[in-house]
Amino acid sequence: MTIDFSNPSCVHAPLGLYSHTAVVPAGTDLIFISGQLGVCPDGSTPATIAEQADQVFANIIALLNSHGLQATDIIKLTTFMVMGQDGDSVRAARLKHLGSHRPCSTAVFVSQLVDPSWFVEVEAIAARPKSSG
Repeated sequence: MTIDFSNPSCVHAPLGLYSHTAVVPAGTDLIFISGQLGVCPDGSTPATIAEQADQVFANIIALLNSHGLQATDIIKLTTFMVMGQDGDSVRAARLKHLGSHRPCSTAVFVSQLVDPSWFVEVEAIAARPKSSG
């Protein structure tokens, strides 16, 4: 299955690690991943945004793998970071786990997440060819 990511010349070039558009072919399942936090499988939360961001993307990859998918199957990411935190740490974790893949993306700073010890949350949408049967 091929997702057509594009950056038409009618708008500015991407200003970060994303593509402007994604066309998902007919006959595709969409997998929605709820906002993932920097919470480890044992329930602990690392102290820094860098550690939390790494765990966020590790969680996303683990959830993708549970559906037989990988990072390149992501078509959309939405990232929420607490204002005043280091966005470059989130970018570094994203590069570590997604490599050169550039899905459509939105990133916003927020005043706080539900728990004040959380600094970053990322939700994802992935795609795969529709299962037969």
